[in-house]
Formats: sequence, structure tokens, C-alpha cells
Amino acid sequence: MSSMAGVCLLLLLCRLDFSQGVNPFAIQQIPPDPCYDEKGAPRRCIPEFVNAAFGKEVHASSTCGRPATRHCDASDPRKAHPASYLTDLNTAANMTCWRSETLYHSPQNVSLTLSLAKKFEVIYVSLQFCSPRPESAAVFKSMDYGKSWVPYQYYSSQCRKIYGKPNKATVTKQNEQEALCTDGHTDLYPLTGGLIAFSTLDGRPSAQDFDNSPVLQDWVTATDIRVIFSRPHLFRELGGRDHEDDDGGGSSSSYYYAVGEFQVGGRCKCNGHASRCVKDKEGKLVCDCKHNTEGPECDRCKPFHYDRPWQRATAREANECLACNCNLHARRCRFNMELYKLSGRKSGGVCLNCRHNTAGRHCHYCKEGFYRDVSKSISDRKACRACDCHPVGAAGKTCNQTTGQCPCKDGVTGLTCNRCAKGFQQSRSPVAPCIKIPVVNPTSVVTSTEEPADCDSYCKPAKGNYKINLKKYCKKDYVVQVNVLDMETVANWAKFTVNILSVYKCRDERVKRGDNFLWIHMKDLACKCPKIQISKKYLVMGISENPSERPGLMADKNSLVIQWRDAWTRRLRKLQRREKRGKCLKP
Repeated sequence: MSSMAGVCLLLLLCRLDFSQGVNPFAIQQIPPDPCYDEKGAPRRCIPEFVNAAFGKEVHASSTCGRPATRHCDASDPRKAHPASYLTDLNTAANMTCWRSETLYHSPQNVSLTLSLAKKFEVIYVSLQFCSPRPESAAVFKSMDYGKSWVPYQYYSSQCRKIYGKPNKATVTKQNEQEALCTDGHTDLYPLTGGLIAFSTLDGRPSAQDFDNSPVLQDWVTATDIRVIFSRPHLFRELGGRDHEDDDGGGSSSSYYYAVGEFQVGGRCKCNGHASRCVKDKEGKLVCDCKHNTEGPECDRCKPFHYDRPWQRATAREANECLACNCNLHARRCRFNMELYKLSGRKSGGVCLNCRHNTAGRHCHYCKEGFYRDVSKSISDRKACRACDCHPVGAAGKTCNQTTGQCPCKDGVTGLTCNRCAKGFQQSRSPVAPCIKIPVVNPTSVVTSTEEPADCDSYCKPAKGNYKINLKKYCKKDYVVQVNVLDMETVANWAKFTVNILSVYKCRDERVKRGDNFLWIHMKDLACKCPKIQISKKYLVMGISENPSERPGLMADKNSLVIQWRDAWTRRLRKLQRREKRGKCLKP
């Protein structure tokens, strides 16, 4: 870089008068990791300030020696003026220059196009000339790698005539992205070494608050820079001598542009989330992103870090991307702005495809059919256990997600509804698996017209030996095995619903296997002769004296009602066979 260019650059940077607190381009000392402080907390970090044009290829619309002329012979290195001279290492003692072809008809546009190969935040564009500075020139930028161009700055002694712009217009906050025109760099002298330098932020009202100005952040962003020289200085108009034409055939006016150094000062654009730019596997320049960001400019959050929206880092806040809180049960999430606002702008992440039987935006509760195991952390893979509700006792398959309690049917209890509650006994009905145990009040079973009887003397004839023999078998009208299902009171009678499991003897043809009724007078039941309970099996031997208004079987104090024993099956079948052989008819 020449000494003049260096001095001008220093003056430009001083004129910006940024402090470290608000200037995103201020020089930083580089600690072990500039993106984090000594305690590991994230902080804004920015790449170093560089000449982004150095070593980059420049495309010139006109280059001396292409085609070769007497003055510019590309085959002779001493006469070559390629565009690569614009961005090589130049010193005051060895200034190499690009030169355009000789121009015979003015004005004639010549352009220099520089690709930065990545988005940069540009602070200045400068060109140091080996010829007189052009009378009119314009600087353009592209933000989409040369697909479209917008003006950065115009230079002309005739701003309104050449570019349709007033000279030295005032910049306000309403037009901070407007390209201005100035005649401050259009003097003919010096004939060589003259400089055109454009500062992107100089005079922009929001420059002092750059962190909070998306307009200026966009204004300084560029992927390509193009400079178009529209009019050279006309020597004839200024009394200068004519140059001989290339053919030596006489005198005519000729002009050219020559530039020794093309600089673009700025920083690799990383939005405050990287301290350097590196080349990726494909050789492209990208930011070395931190703060859980990614992308060529660290312009988006990494996958699963969507708990709050991406933001550019500032001097006060690193604005790192935060991971979604999914309690280790999800690998993907998305951002929801409404939830973010409702949380006081703290959390907007929504977990996707929760695993391990969890559900919720944070996978923080158990899905339907499972409940929370409080002995384990919510992040444990086995934090949710299956409800396992009993298929008969439960009213549904979904349990309380906190306690695991299944919804039980009436009379059923237990965590999984697997047993009858106190005061209930099991039935054979899947609709009502547990029924209430009947409570008999002995004092209420005797009618008002009867004298209270002593149960011992009342039941004595029926008590005694329960041994089943042929004599007892032959005296009874029916001998059946029953399962007692339910009971209701009809007047002074207890009406039991029974299921007849086996019929060993019955003179009433209406009594068959299946559901039927067993009638017992409340007085007999109160004295427990016979004694009977719901949900138990009994052997019932009695007399068929049941009136038509009480269909079914009837038992009284003289009947034999004893709890069933499986060993009796063989004995009763034997008695049944003996009856068929006529043994009951013998005296």
C-alpha cells in the first residue's frame, strides 16, 4: 500500500470516530476465544479489519494490450498492464498499474468489477490512480454476487447532468441508503497518485448507533464492488497537449484510465458471531461461527437451537441461539413466535416427535396411556410408565398422568382397578365386576305380627351333620350347585340371583343350568339358616314348594345350603346314578 493511501485510510477511520462500545469494526485484541469471555459467557466477536480486495481477481472491461498496440503490447512484460496489478502488493517504490485501452472518443465507460467471494461489511472503497483522476465515476455494490447492482457513490463535476443527482446533498435518517454525488475528488491534479476514497458510513446519522440500525447494516453489506469510469479529464479543454495516435499517423486527442491500487476495507460479515473467516471444504470463504449459529454469515441458528429467534450480536448482548428444552426426549424442534411472546420473549421452542412416551412442547409430561414415575427424573428414558389399567375393572385405558390412577368402575379400587373395594364383592359381570355386599339387619327381618324367636332354637332342626348320604339326597326335591351373583329384597323375602352350575336332582323341569332365582325368607336369613354370601358357590338341597309368584328355587331353615367343595362332585354323581337305579324308591 502506498504511503498516500495509508494516510488517507487512517484519516477516514479517524473521521468515523467510533468507540469500541458501538463500532462493529473497531480493532479487538484477540483472546484465546474472542467469542467468549474469561468465564465462558458468550459475547460479540468480529473478524479482523482487512483489505478484502487484496489478491482477489478484478475483471476490467478494458485493459491495455488487449488487443496489443504500439503502446501496450501484452507480450512484453514491461508494457503489460493487467487487472491483477490492482490488488497485488504495492509499495511507494514499486507501484504497478492497470491501464485501460487508449480512448479516442470521450466519454467512454470503463468498469472494474471486484468479487469479494462472500458478504463483507464494507467501510471504505479507495482507488489510487496512476493517471489523472476521472472527471466522472460511480461506485456500485452487489449483495447477491453480481446478480443486481445498487449505487454506492457518484463523483462528477457535473452531478446533475451526468448522474441526475444534486451536488453534495444532505443525508438524513430517511435517506441513509441513498447514493450521493460529489465533486470533491474530480480535480485534474495531481496527474498521478490521486485518490478517490468513499466511506460507507461517513456522514450517515445512524453510524454512531450501528448496532441498532438494520438500515446501515444492510447498507455496508456487499459481495461485489464495481467502479465505472464515465468521463476522463479532457486535456484539450485544459490546454494539455495531444497524444500521438497509436499508428503514428498524426495527432488526435487520446485518453486512458490507470489505477495502481484498488482497496476495499472492511470485515468479513459474520453478524457478531465469529471472530474469523475460513475456507470450507469447497474452498469458499465462510464464517467460523460460534454462539450456536451457522451459515456463511452466521445468519441462522443451528438445528435444535430455536428457543428464541436468531439475532445479530451487539456490544451489550451476544444474542446466542438457545437450544430447545426437550428434556432429552426429542432431536428436532421449531420456533413459535406466539409462544415466544406469551413467555415474555424468553422461550419459543416447540419440540417435535417426542420419544420415550412423552408429550408436550418440552416433552415434559407423559402421553396418553402413560403416567409419570416420580422416582425418576423427567429426562430419564423411563420417566413415563404404562398405565396398565385392568381390562375389566377400569373404565378406560388412560390413567392420571401424575398418580397413575386408572379410572375404576363402581365398586372397584386399586391403582390399576384390579380389586373390589371394601363393602363390595366380585361378580361375573364385566359391566359391574364388583357389586355391593348386602347388609342384613336381623332386627328388621321379623314382621311385626311375629314374636322374636331365638335363632338357636329356631334353626336347630336344620343344624347338625352336613354329611351327604343317600337318605338326605332322596328326601330333597332338588340338588344343585349354584354361584350367588346378587340379592334384592322383595317384601319379607331375599331374592338371590344365582347361576346354576350343575343340576344333580330336580323334580321341577323348569330348573335348568343358567341364571335363576333362589328365594329365602328374611327371618331365616337373619338367623343365618341358611347362611349365604354373594360371589360364593353353594350346594343347595331343598323342597320345591315355591308358589308361582316366586319363580325359581326356595330354601328355608330345613334346606341344606353349604359352601361348595369340589370333592362333592364325585359323591353327588354316584348318588345320582343310584337314584336312577331306583334306590330312592326302596323303603
